[in-house]
Amino acid sequence: MQPDETLSLLTRLSQKPGVQSTLILARDNGAIVRTSGLISNSTTANPNSTLPASIDTGPEDYPNGRKDSGIHSAEDVASMVWSFLAAAGTLVDGLDKEDEVKLLRLRTKKNELVIVPESKYILVVIHDTPPA
Repeated sequence: MQPDETLSLLTRLSQKPGVQSTLILARDNGAIVRTSGLISNSTTANPNSTLPASIDTGPEDYPNGRKDSGIHSAEDVASMVWSFLAAAGTLVDGLDKEDEVKLLRLRTKKNELVIVPESKYILVVIHDTPPA
């Protein structure tokens, strides 16, 4: 997927009902390339990126009027996603060395994370857990 396609997909996903935040991470090191809806600890997510830096927002700026989402900073979430993806990759390698992770979906009581590893980027969408 090309950077323009990745950005277009992320823009479309971020506009869906219930989406709290989105992240694009670099596939090689997990660095934040772009984020929306999450508070960033720094003003520049990745100074070498050709995409815009993290969007600094306060808790009052969360989409859908959510002020207390239970989600940490963009850097914290990126680190946890990076670790989760590495663990999933290890599991898949153990099952079949010729296979690879294509999609991870993690649902909690409060949130659902959809993680899509691409060749150059990792797309992450965090949204409200749908009612049961």
